[in-house]
Amino acid sequence: MRIVITGAGGQLGRALKSAFTGHQLVLLDHKTLDMGAPHAAQALVALFPELIVHTAAYTDVDGCERDPEEAYRVNALGARHAAQASADLNAALVFVSTDYVFDGTKGAPYLEDDEPNPLSVYGRTKWEGEQFVRALAPHHYITRTAWLYACGFNNFVTRILQLAGERPRLGVVTTEYGSPTYAPDLAAAIACLVQHPAYGTYHLVNSGEASRYQFARAILDNAGLRDYPLDALNTYPRAALPPAYGVLSNTRAAALGITLRPWTDALRECACMTPELR
Repeated sequence: MRIVITGAGGQLGRALKSAFTGHQLVLLDHKTLDMGAPHAAQALVALFPELIVHTAAYTDVDGCERDPEEAYRVNALGARHAAQASADLNAALVFVSTDYVFDGTKGAPYLEDDEPNPLSVYGRTKWEGEQFVRALAPHHYITRTAWLYACGFNNFVTRILQLAGERPRLGVVTTEYGSPTYAPDLAAAIACLVQHPAYGTYHLVNSGEASRYQFARAILDNAGLRDYPLDALNTYPRAALPPAYGVLSNTRAAALGITLRPWTDALRECACMTPELR
């Protein structure tokens, strides 16, 4: 199958390259194709893919608050262009979305049909992207994920380890809960999902939940830093407001036999294969 992957230089894009081994891949990073540009849909069509996996996004959540126009251009219009190309080609489309489409007030894990209510520019522009995909691309998979990390990229895991190497102690909030997700596991799940013509919205996250504090503690422990002092905070000032309880429940993919292992197991694997975590 001929597959176009946007955002191919990112942590999920790199993992997808491995997950789709054996297929004809066209890898696009932001330098190769700006998905927010007016010509993006036409450029995708010219590549004649059978599947478009659209991971390209403006993922600097706080940066989106400072530049909402750029966030809309990349996240919403980028999805629109991918969806238009999918429709023109009659090709399948995977759009990677986020837990930030929810407000975190439900008090229980979010199901795929729960009503979004984003609190941030990032969440809103990704939700607008979802709506473009639903309206334009008949053969779409919207895959929401959360707290994504992979070895060797800028993410919560690598940031905690960097700061632990620079400071005598850290403080992390106990009031934000989510679903830590390992990019290679998400990529493998997406590769399985597209084998089913069961289009719609899916939550693909490693199983289980954690607070930011619990996640940070597990990162440090796996790095051999069990004695490193970690302070529990109630709040942490930031530009974007995250969902306080943004845990996602995988119900639809699980019905197809697609589940992701516990986040604690995935983190241990990352710790074993990454020098920074040793």
